[in-house]
Amino acid sequence: MTGEGSVGAQSSPEPVLAARRENRRNRAVRALWIALWLVYLQAPVGDLVHGGHGTVARTLGGLGLAAFVAWYLALAVRAGRPAGARWIVSSAVLLSALAAVLSLSLGREWLVLFVYVSIASGAALPGELSRWMVPGATLLLALTANAVPGGGEYLADLLIPALMGGFAMAGIRAMIRTTLELREARATVAQLAANEERLRMARDLHDLLGHSLSLITLKSELAGRMLPGQPERAAQQVADIERVSRQALVDVREAVTGYRRATLPGELAGAKTALTAAGVLADLPAGGVDDLPLDALPEDAEAALAWSLREAVTNVVRHSGAKRCTVTLQAQQTLAGRLVELCVSDDGAGGHPVPGNGLTGLTERLEAVGGSLSAGPAGKRGFRLLARVPLGSGS
Repeated sequence: MTGEGSVGAQSSPEPVLAARRENRRNRAVRALWIALWLVYLQAPVGDLVHGGHGTVARTLGGLGLAAFVAWYLALAVRAGRPAGARWIVSSAVLLSALAAVLSLSLGREWLVLFVYVSIASGAALPGELSRWMVPGATLLLALTANAVPGGGEYLADLLIPALMGGFAMAGIRAMIRTTLELREARATVAQLAANEERLRMARDLHDLLGHSLSLITLKSELAGRMLPGQPERAAQQVADIERVSRQALVDVREAVTGYRRATLPGELAGAKTALTAAGVLADLPAGGVDDLPLDALPEDAEAALAWSLREAVTNVVRHSGAKRCTVTLQAQQTLAGRLVELCVSDDGAGGHPVPGNGLTGLTERLEAVGGSLSAGPAGKRGFRLLARVPLGSGS
């Protein structure tokens, strides 16, 4: 873990890389689900090998099984991707017909193919279609089982996997779709908030500087016209320009200071958002800062703690690879007096801190308000940052 500062305004490839990792993980999970259900193929494969069928029946059965599995995989892989509903429904109907023909021709061991029809229907079809297709495939399974010699003995073991498996895949599809919509909504809200903040800053700076710069321009033109014939009046205009410029500089500094001042409630909310977006479980103070005597904490001290929290969370997100981050914020009584202590710990890669602008700047901020900073490994794994600032006499 390093002490680098927060991410700047420049764009970073990290969100793109995270999206690619997320896509790979989704594909891996989908492939695992597909492979999990393939275990049921042992029944028809065993029947082909040991079922006593003739050469022609075995050859046609093998070709039919290969076609069924290929079409099932094509339908399962297309789950969640844009595809025409007519193509998906036609594929599900084709799989159902092929499963029925193979079961009626080769025996009860082939009834398990209807489980694949149900699973593929739940995974690939929209909810309004899968709610009918899954029970339909299960009903066709029951009808075919009654027409196959000895099929009733297999029916009880196949009904639940077919029905529940299909609806389970439909539920997973709906959950994935909802998650993607929530991510898109969150990204949209963040973009709108950033645009609104830029507009507000531009508006405020325009209000602050518009009048001052106009006045400076006007007096500069007047001073230029007064030279060299009226040097005293020109000097007065130059003095006015200097006074207006200094006041404009003060206004801009006050505005920028107001934008940059960090608060503990705001940074706690930002930490939760950042950690959640990075897939890190955030364990934050349940009561926020309501139980802390912030009225006795000077603004500079609160800002120093808030910047410490922002830097620590930024490092957790960027460098640690942690799965959990814990933040504690509490008032303590020590021999040196009362103080507020901020502790940010994670279960990531750990390591010793590397001196950099981030930790150096935090140390300077905290020392300026009489506080202190310590950062280092937390046990065998993980990293901990501890920031302390004293409370005022009013505590």
